[in-house]
Amino acid sequence: MPAPSPAVFDRLNKLVAIDPKAKRKTRPILEAFSGKEIAKIPVGTAKDLQDAVAAARVAQEGWAARTPKQRADVLFEFARLVHRDADALMDMVQAESGKARQYAQEEVLDVALTARHYAGTGPAALAEHKVKGMIPGATSVRVRYQPKGVVGVISPWNYPLTLAVSDAVAALLAGNAVVIKPDSQTPYCALSAAELLYEAGLPRELFAVVPGPGSVVGQEIVAQTDYVMFTGSSATGATLASQAGKRLIGFSAELGGKNPLIVTANADLDQAVPGAARACYSNSGQLCISIERIYVEKPIADEFTKRFAAYVDDMKLGAAYDFSVDMGSLASAAQVETVQAHLDDAVKNGAKVLAGGKRREDLGPFFFEPTVLTGVSDAATCYRAETFGPLVAVYPVDSVDEAVKLANDTEYGLNASVFAGSSAEANAIADQLRAGTVNINEGYAAAWGSTAAPMGGMGISGVGRRHGEEGLLKYTEPQTVAEQRFIGIDGMPGVPQSVFLKLTPKIMESLKFLPGR
Repeated sequence: MPAPSPAVFDRLNKLVAIDPKAKRKTRPILEAFSGKEIAKIPVGTAKDLQDAVAAARVAQEGWAARTPKQRADVLFEFARLVHRDADALMDMVQAESGKARQYAQEEVLDVALTARHYAGTGPAALAEHKVKGMIPGATSVRVRYQPKGVVGVISPWNYPLTLAVSDAVAALLAGNAVVIKPDSQTPYCALSAAELLYEAGLPRELFAVVPGPGSVVGQEIVAQTDYVMFTGSSATGATLASQAGKRLIGFSAELGGKNPLIVTANADLDQAVPGAARACYSNSGQLCISIERIYVEKPIADEFTKRFAAYVDDMKLGAAYDFSVDMGSLASAAQVETVQAHLDDAVKNGAKVLAGGKRREDLGPFFFEPTVLTGVSDAATCYRAETFGPLVAVYPVDSVDEAVKLANDTEYGLNASVFAGSSAEANAIADQLRAGTVNINEGYAAAWGSTAAPMGGMGISGVGRRHGEEGLLKYTEPQTVAEQRFIGIDGMPGVPQSVFLKLTPKIMESLKFLPGR
């Protein structure tokens, strides 16, 4: 099965939110499997971003005037179209990122699932509602939600479809326009989603895609939009958060992780071994929530490690636009170099390679074997730093308490996983872990796919949440409208003000006897 045809890229280039008449630079886009050029994308400028935001502001007024139900109808249709074009979308995801098809499928399904979730639950979450007023019967209070305006999304290369669109659909449902800067390596996934959103009935100016360098287009997003959603490194996230703070605009981010997995002495290894492999090597380890540290209680540590290494050695590595391989390519030469540097450093500091450990340039320029290490010391870079690749360390521990302590010994706090002998034991461990999500009997997909629940990080792993009501309402400005009737704040008809003011404390204190006060 080949990569997408040149005609697809030509069609999608017409959707880029830039002046088609302007002469501009282009950037080659490489097929990750082969490293060969498959398309050229026009490179956006600060002016392109400014123009896109200006057009979005005009379009957003009409979009916000629609009811949430009317906006939801567009997202329901979008989800249907995603399912219709699933194969073509998976091809594009694989071409740009190099991941195995099962993980490209995860992206496509996640986009449809998230769109359906917000289309189904969003109108109720956004509905105006009444709350208790200061003085029962005299103070009527309603809360309503206004959109932020224009939301800027800066999306990464590792999940180029879902991380471009899943945050955007929530912002759109809330009544906002969205201007997105996809990663320069992977712009066509965002454009593929834009094409389907337009077909679903979304006004084109409401979802603008402006590819270009972060130093230009990304900076202009922070300077021009009303809210910024970023997915990427913790260092870049901290910089953008500071810039957003100076403008006093909202900011949300999912950032890095050094995610732990705990295997207890009475865990089912038939479940834990393949579960750990999936948790570690999904998308070749290039997933913010994938596992890089495994803590195993010593009574089963040798057996787990032996079986895990053997399982990883048997994984099929390759380039295929079908479901015939277990792990695909890394996305770029830079990622390969990072994995190699972390591996070399770990071995230099005493680590032992139990599986993998080699580049596979015979398969393609960015292939690296799934790798298992033991004996990684705290002197090694990968002991604490995120590798973001198929490099995983196994650590025997004396007890669950030690495993929890080591799992929490990090600046990060994005995701964690537990395999234990019972649900009660696993949940007790989960409650002690400082991570935004904890998966039991799974590495990441159970929490990620549960779109009704919030998803995000603690520590330097993020700010705010995606998914759940939190992931929708963050794109709104709550407005309280309070109407005072019958009794004034500083008096009431027929009662001298001096008498009223003296009685006010006793009246307010008496409210405690009312239900719910």
